[in-house]
Amino acid sequence: MRTGILGGTFDPIHLAHLHAGETALSQGRLDRVLLMPAGDPWQKADQVLTPAQQRLEMVRRAVEEVDGFQVDEREIERGGPTYTIDTLLMFPPDEELFLIVGADAALGVPSWHRWKEVVDRAGFLVIPRLGTDIGRVRETLPAAVVLDMALLEISATAIRAMAAAGEPYRFLVPPCVHEFIETTGLYAQVGRDDRVGAALEQEEAQ
Repeated sequence: MRTGILGGTFDPIHLAHLHAGETALSQGRLDRVLLMPAGDPWQKADQVLTPAQQRLEMVRRAVEEVDGFQVDEREIERGGPTYTIDTLLMFPPDEELFLIVGADAALGVPSWHRWKEVVDRAGFLVIPRLGTDIGRVRETLPAAVVLDMALLEISATAIRAMAAAGEPYRFLVPPCVHEFIETTGLYAQVGRDDRVGAALEQEEAQ
């Protein structure tokens, strides 16, 4: 079994996430891609996140009936700070694991908790990002595979701001996610703190 793990806060999940997952599924010759919403990512402890169950529901809706995509709830269910190494060790030793991460996040791998163990346990499929030097990524993770894909610079931060301001964002997220946000008024609160980094926020739970 070759499994790709696309983790993140998914606040909200958007089309760039889904395109990255599908590209990884194909180019990484994966059997499946697990979309794994972060529970309590320790590197974002100073940011306010939308409650986990609402983020999880958006991911569920986005991947429903998508071949090769599965939702994985283990980081939410585990509770406490979310570390990638703890997640990886929950899989059978004979399962090949690949972390799907943005190029900017790939550069930060040496800052991760027990990062050398992470690199030993999983391969890396890297999403290119405008402004991030792929050469530096290859220096940091020599064995990483850089995906050949469209650069969709979509920001969850911007989507939340658009939703709060009543501006159009419908074609940046799957229709079912747009409906969920609109019907629940998820991002309508005034004065909410910013909760995640910029586009394709890998969003990753180190």
